[in-house]
Amino acid sequence: MDYKSDIGYRKETLKKLLYNIQKSEDLIIKALYDDFQKPEFEAVVTETNYVISELKDTIKNINSWAKPKRVFPSLLNFPSNDYIYKEPYGNVLIIAPWNYPFQLALCPLIAAVAAGNKVTLKPSELTPHTSAIIAKIIEKTFHINHVEVFEGGIDVSNKLLAQRWDYIFFTGSVAVGKIVAKAAAENLTPVTLELGGKNPCIVDETANLKLAAKRIVWGKFINAGQTCIAPDYILVQKNMKVNFITYLIEEIIKAYGKKTDKSPDFARIINTKNWFRLTNMIQNENVLFGGESDANKLYIAPTLLEEPELDSPVMKEEIFGPILPILTYETENDIENVVSRYEKPLSFYIFSENNSFIKKLILKYSFGGGCVNDTVIHFSNKRLPFGGVGHSGIGAYHGQRSFDTFSHHKAIVKKGNWLDLPLRYAPYKDKLASVKRILDWI
Repeated sequence: MDYKSDIGYRKETLKKLLYNIQKSEDLIIKALYDDFQKPEFEAVVTETNYVISELKDTIKNINSWAKPKRVFPSLLNFPSNDYIYKEPYGNVLIIAPWNYPFQLALCPLIAAVAAGNKVTLKPSELTPHTSAIIAKIIEKTFHINHVEVFEGGIDVSNKLLAQRWDYIFFTGSVAVGKIVAKAAAENLTPVTLELGGKNPCIVDETANLKLAAKRIVWGKFINAGQTCIAPDYILVQKNMKVNFITYLIEEIIKAYGKKTDKSPDFARIINTKNWFRLTNMIQNENVLFGGESDANKLYIAPTLLEEPELDSPVMKEEIFGPILPILTYETENDIENVVSRYEKPLSFYIFSENNSFIKKLILKYSFGGGCVNDTVIHFSNKRLPFGGVGHSGIGAYHGQRSFDTFSHHKAIVKKGNWLDLPLRYAPYKDKLASVKRILDWI
């Protein structure tokens, strides 16, 4: 077994992983339902099929991604051939979250294995059924010295973080991300942190309100709002507010029916702790629609809130649930007064037909990524980097960038011996002017 240098071995293990996932897809879907009633459609589209697609793409491209890349040499080094070699970091720790527990555990793992690393995976303890089937699939696929799964709670995470790693990849909250970063700093370990934030959704007067409502409802309430890139709050132009709220309510009812708790297409809150956190956000707020909840079923209805105060609980932190505050603005300064209160968000959404307005917002605000006239879908394009900035994350992945994330890029210059220019060697007398001319030219 030589997973570090043998590309063929890596590819074969990934093919085996693909086979085992496809064979276990029904069990994975059931596990996701058992953990928090994730609908089958969402389980397939956002979890199993996404991972299968990532695997196929990686298997197809691993040879080209791993191949040394020749780059144009510097004239100062003439004659030479210059290359970038991609080598694995070594021992990698991946800590996965609970909201997309299969996808966000397997996709980084696929990239880390493809890049030639030894991997330790810590799936979320909040989704025990999904974590258990991940462990079974990994056990069937990999040698224990290549990939190993550690199930368990915070104590397991703390023990793992106390070890020395060559790379750490973490997806989760900002608070825990800071803990991971602090642990990594002890050994100067490089990290990727995929976090979150309060993602704004701007809707101006030129937007197609009905279509905007449909796309926002989908992006917000998929996975019961437990998505790091979901719209966190809406800023709609004031004179459009009443009509827009009407469309939002219509789209929620179309998607989930008048009794959302009976809908087979609406997930549940992950646990009691998060249920209480979310229901407390609704207290003392003006509920425009929804607001119903059931602690026994971990259910909270899709809920629209009207103009909460900016210092209220629902506006102080990332919501991460099926609650959508609706704020209004009249001027661009009003937008800035809200958006600038928060750290740089993971995602940013704009619904508008005004190209100058769109361009101004994209250039003015720093954020991980986003969409114009849609939500969430930027995540699905493997050719786009996915990651945050500032408090919403460090680093990016997806597609080839995932492979590169888990690879050290080693610079190599192969110098020819058939010519040895004397310009660089001492004594330097009368050589500086010539060197300057060369540097200016290149």
